[in-house]
Amino acid sequence: MTSEKVYLVLADQLADWQYGHVAAQVSLQRFQQRPGRYEIRTVGLTTDPIRTVGGVRMVPDIAATDVSLDDAAMLVMPGGDGWEGRALAEFGRLARRFREAGKPVAAICGGTVALAAEGLLDDVAHTSNFRATLGTYGGAALYRDERVVRDRGVITAGGASALEFAREVLAELEAYTPRTLEAWYEFNRADTAEAFGKLVASVQE
Repeated sequence: MTSEKVYLVLADQLADWQYGHVAAQVSLQRFQQRPGRYEIRTVGLTTDPIRTVGGVRMVPDIAATDVSLDDAAMLVMPGGDGWEGRALAEFGRLARRFREAGKPVAAICGGTVALAAEGLLDDVAHTSNFRATLGTYGGAALYRDERVVRDRGVITAGGASALEFAREVLAELEAYTPRTLEAWYEFNRADTAEAFGKLVASVQE
């Protein structure tokens, strides 16, 4: 079976904590409805290494201009430093390619700035770190002061909501059944044996 690619953006000063749940749960097979359906592919401005905020060296699999949408399932854009200028505008253009092809895009923290600059938040409900973070753009009236918003294939979140962001990414991909997704989120929020038992039971019945 050919896997569908979930493209994860890597940019210098990437926020290490914002993509971890997404990458792990897309790649791990244990609780998925269709194990092996998805795989993570990393995408950079080039294939040169980047350094995260935490100092971790990472090497993108592919450059943004070389991404094929034929087997693409979603674009995930974590935040970090550097999104306020135009240096990372190529990722906004990549996001537009995904949306024009009818494919979902998920952005957290600074990644939402690129979506706003590209006009991709003009007609969908969305959120970010704060309303002012997004500057002047056409969708300001649709801003929601919430941890995460998912609307018609566009997922947005603030930088402190990595868990909620991952939950909505997994929901959009239909990686888990609704029951398993609810149990997964409860376990990560509560961290109890009872919650873990519910998660295991959700895929055994």
